[in-house]
Parts: sequence; C-alpha cells; structure tokens
Amino acid sequence: MTIKDQTQYSNFLALDIRVGKVLKVEPSKATKPTYRITADFGPDIGEKVSVGAYTHYDPEKLVGLNIIGIMNLGTLKMGPERSEFFCIAVPNEEGDAVPLTAFEDVPSGGAVY
Repeated sequence: MTIKDQTQYSNFLALDIRVGKVLKVEPSKATKPTYRITADFGPDIGEKVSVGAYTHYDPEKLVGLNIIGIMNLGTLKMGPERSEFFCIAVPNEEGDAVPLTAFEDVPSGGAVY
C-alpha cells in the first residue's frame, strides 16, 4: 500500500458509518418535500433524526429498514428541521434517492467497515 492509499483509507476510517433501524417516518417541516426519519443506532448512540428526500416512498415502506448512516458529520439545519446523521443513498433511474440498507437484519449501531 502506498502512502497515498494509506491516507485515503484513513479518511474512510475517520467516518463513523453505522447501521440504524428506522423507527418512524413523518413529513418534515422543511420547505422541500422531505421526510423526517427517526432511526435507532443502538444503546451507545441512541435515536437520531435525519431529513431526506424519500417522499417517493410510502412512509410505512421505510419503517423497519436497516439504513446506513454517517454519524460524525455534524448537525445540518434544513429550515426548521435538524439532521443529526447523513443517510447514505444512491439515485435510481428517475433520480430519486434510494437509501442503502443492510442485506440482512443486523444489530442497530453496528459499525460499517
């Protein structure tokens, strides 16, 4: 591994990426159509909230998913709402955000590596 590769890997390790189970999804108070998602990240982190553009889903479809979130990017203010973690997503063919999920049911709060 070259020094450049080690630095890039260290940058990845600096991110606190965790699995959280979606507990609740409700419309947010932000100006853009978004949901306020509450997820449980286990006993060490607890429940956190994120605001995201997932309104192409019925809220019930998101509840219970094991989503992947970055925990240490700080809090982002979106109008009157606050996002405490960043839910990792990829766009589908229509450009809608699709949250990344764990393939199997895993413990909430588990670190991604």
